[in-house]
Amino acid sequence: METIEYPMWVWISFFAVVLVALFVDIGIVNRRSHVPSRRQTFIWAAVWVSLAISFNFFVLWQFGSFKAKEFFTGYLIELSLSVDNLFVFLLIFSYFSVPKKFQHRVLFWGIMGALILRMIMIFAGAELVERFHWIIYVFGAFLIYTGIKMVADDEEAFNPEESKLVSLVTRYIRIKKDYVEDKFVIIEDGKRVGTLLLLVLIVVELSDLIFAVDSIPAIFGITTDRFIVYTSNIFAILGLRTFFFLLADMADRFHYLKYGLAFVLSFIGVKMLLPLAAKGGLMLTGKQDTGFPGFLYEFVEGKYAQEVINISLGVVAGAILLSIVLSMVFPASRETDEEKLLRTNDPNNGHE
Repeated sequence: METIEYPMWVWISFFAVVLVALFVDIGIVNRRSHVPSRRQTFIWAAVWVSLAISFNFFVLWQFGSFKAKEFFTGYLIELSLSVDNLFVFLLIFSYFSVPKKFQHRVLFWGIMGALILRMIMIFAGAELVERFHWIIYVFGAFLIYTGIKMVADDEEAFNPEESKLVSLVTRYIRIKKDYVEDKFVIIEDGKRVGTLLLLVLIVVELSDLIFAVDSIPAIFGITTDRFIVYTSNIFAILGLRTFFFLLADMADRFHYLKYGLAFVLSFIGVKMLLPLAAKGGLMLTGKQDTGFPGFLYEFVEGKYAQEVINISLGVVAGAILLSIVLSMVFPASRETDEEKLLRTNDPNNGHE
């Protein structure tokens, strides 16, 4: 566990930048519910990416290149995993028929909730790793399992129609099955009633919480520094809301992205298990100052931490970039409406 201490002014500066940017976004630019134009979307995408890169340079200036590389690697992992989650958000909005002009509002308040929920999860996870270091190996095994499962599953893991989240929420919260402008709560018959938009917000929030179960262990494979883990998470989530509108019409084109992410998760999982394997090798060979046992001992002691983070950054960036390039070079075959109709009406379909 890193022992670096971050001054309070660094934390305050981070939250100040994030909250001011969010206020300008929702309080001034997007005060009224509307569908963002392509120009607005590109501008805000540039704003959020620029903020993340600027913060990365701030980390470099204040805490050195090693921490800056940790932040950037974590940011890439979290951003790529968040982009993959766009498919689920699209599914949720489509299922609930959320008007496009309300989607920005839902994602904004979803992010505000994520600021709090992810802080709780990250600090709790970091505390567990600090107290019970062996749990990092559990995270590693879980990431390998998640990577394999991501490749094996052909269908989306989230189905709103069969989701227990929806039934759980509606069991305890009175929900009106209609949209009332962009309101989350209204007064009906003298009682507070949640609108359908509130249900969508809760489902998005709970879905993000489920996503965090995968993404947070992944960045713990890069660093257990609470500050780096949290800030890279939040900057990635902030960009996600804008990227949703930027990529919503083309998300299905990145069909190789899930394979790139599966490789990244498996790679990080293996990386997390390497110290355990090295310790096992030392038990068999004994601690020596030369040769392969000496290398294992130095690896366990963290002598090659700089080299490991360099390799991790290269592998993560390379895998994500390669999956995007392959998706563009080899586009997925698209089934036309006529082909879908013929397949649906074919009496032999599924009975060969």
